[in-house]
Amino acid sequence: MLEIWGRPYSSNVIPVLWAVNELRCEYRLQLAGGSFGKLNTDDYARINPNRMIPSLKDGNFYLWESHAIIRYVCSRYGKGTLWPEDEKIRAIADQWMDWSANCAFPPVIQLFFATVRTEPNLRDQSKINSLRDEAVIILKLLDEHLKKQKFVAGDYFTMGDIPLGCVVYRYFNVDVIRPKLPHLQGWYDRLSRRPEYQKHVMRFFGTNPTEWHELEKACRSEGIL
Repeated sequence: MLEIWGRPYSSNVIPVLWAVNELRCEYRLQLAGGSFGKLNTDDYARINPNRMIPSLKDGNFYLWESHAIIRYVCSRYGKGTLWPEDEKIRAIADQWMDWSANCAFPPVIQLFFATVRTEPNLRDQSKINSLRDEAVIILKLLDEHLKKQKFVAGDYFTMGDIPLGCVVYRYFNVDVIRPKLPHLQGWYDRLSRRPEYQKHVMRFFGTNPTEWHELEKACRSEGIL
């Protein structure tokens, strides 16, 4: 059985939970980070010297960094499905995973923090608009790419869809005005029909920091303290 350290409301943990559930892997979630603590302990530092989440244990093997974990579980447990057998298709999936981390994630997570994670009376609308515009510029590239295919690496769902699917959920669920990106919307709609996406990604994050913290604490039933 896999062991995962993290919390279900973490933007870095959600893709890992989605991946292992798509793969039907048995796992135990050790709640850590945020209101659950544990990261600043010597025991956890031996698992992950960065004292961050997520971390994974598979037998006597430990791994950290969300995309590394996704690649590992897909290569070991998802050959021919989330881990494409065709090297070129796999490389395209890999490419978009890196693009997600380097290009798409930063403006979207900053937009999330500028809205949901900031008290309404402290929000800077000009900053929000700027982050929204930055996210749109980036996501237009993905929208154009998806014009010719159903998923990131082709006509089938792969590991390449997982990090970006988590980013795009946040983009579509913050309170900002967004331009139409029809191909991105179509891909998001396809992901939204996947049961594990619904369960692990499509969470209500609240509309302010108080709601967010209460929802995070309420997910303690999903793991082990």
